[in-house]
Amino acid sequence: MTADTTLIILGASGDLTARLLLPALGQLLAREPERRVRLHGAGVDDWSDDRWRDRVRESFATTDSAAAFEAIAETAYSRADITRPEDLQALLDRAEGRPALYFAVPPAVAAAACTALSSVKIPEGTILALEKPFGSDAATATELNETLAHLVPEEQVFRVDHFLGRSTVLNLLGVRFANRLVEPVWSADDIASIVIQYDESLGLEGRAGYYDHAGALIDMIQSHLLQVMAFATMEPPASLDERDLRAATAAVLRATAIWNDDPAASSRRARYTAGEIEGRHFPSYVDEPGVDPARDTETLAEVTVEVRNARWQGVPITLRSGKALGHADAEVIVRFHPVRHLPQGFRGDPDPTILRFSLGPDTMTLEMNVNSGADPFELERADLVADLGEGALKAYAEVLSGILDGDAMLSVRGDAAVECWRIVQPVLDAWRAGEVPMDEYPAGVSSPEGWPQH
Repeated sequence: MTADTTLIILGASGDLTARLLLPALGQLLAREPERRVRLHGAGVDDWSDDRWRDRVRESFATTDSAAAFEAIAETAYSRADITRPEDLQALLDRAEGRPALYFAVPPAVAAAACTALSSVKIPEGTILALEKPFGSDAATATELNETLAHLVPEEQVFRVDHFLGRSTVLNLLGVRFANRLVEPVWSADDIASIVIQYDESLGLEGRAGYYDHAGALIDMIQSHLLQVMAFATMEPPASLDERDLRAATAAVLRATAIWNDDPAASSRRARYTAGEIEGRHFPSYVDEPGVDPARDTETLAEVTVEVRNARWQGVPITLRSGKALGHADAEVIVRFHPVRHLPQGFRGDPDPTILRFSLGPDTMTLEMNVNSGADPFELERADLVADLGEGALKAYAEVLSGILDGDAMLSVRGDAAVECWRIVQPVLDAWRAGEVPMDEYPAGVSSPEGWPQH
């Protein structure tokens, strides 16, 4: 049986491949055994085919997908320098069906490999999948876009954002657009503020080589949370195909800027010090192996932006992400304006209605005011909770499903990637100029002292 697609993982011997890509592929093939996929690994390490197959088999087992290994049991491994055109050509020549190159390598290596592809005969339909961060600023992202545009059409470039899993995004869009109760009030007329946060209880976890150069702002806000914001605030698309959906998200990103054009007043940064989380001791970030304190890297970032269009003008949208915090919270918090008038006779001060979307497992909670059971004139708070499910596939399995299907609906379009860098650049500049202090917080607290609670 000839494969429909050959998935070629570049950086096959690395951590990303073993920890995320291969387990996700195993889950996908176990759930969809009818898929005809060939797998080829390539990397700088001198591995044999048997060693590679053992890695694949072990990774599949982590998602209870060991039986799916038989579908790709003939997988092979090539030692290759992917910055050399001849090595890339050899990999593409071995592919069956449509080649899909997944760059599981550092961004600088991926960019160099894309330049090398300019000298390679690329089969029609070839898909290029690149991990974040896409470029290091707007200029380098634009330059990389121009390189890719000479290789394959835009719809064949997958700028991977595993946050944009089908279940998470479609749950948010379904609530927004398929409910008469919600759709008419989704604007500045009724919404006072939005918070999108991703707080982790994990620390650096041995990722100093990447994280100490990126920090929370680039690692999460620039590359993930702005995309989630775009789905929460975009205009209704005509359809959910890749052209209409990505045009809608790109349009709202173009309209986004730092709140009041004041990056110093509209951003915060902090770094964790020694502390404990659930009995586990965390050293100070600056004492973590591989960290250079002189880089002044933040482990918690908060930025407030605004979407300058008729729907959202005047609504502060706060994006926050950090590590080594007391609670792992990943959610979109939509806070509505309070009621204009409360009839006399009710007792209590009604808080604004809040709609929360928790991301993974996906739930929706509506916090609203109701009458007390003990005293109908007394107002109390009630939570209406809906379980939206975890989705059939893990995030990276959803990423791979889109790549193998050639469906770029939930990948980041080139112009959107550039816009995300444009939005955060004033904050990066203000931080590098020392205009925003570096606060500190002990590992295990929910926020630095003095920061607002969301």
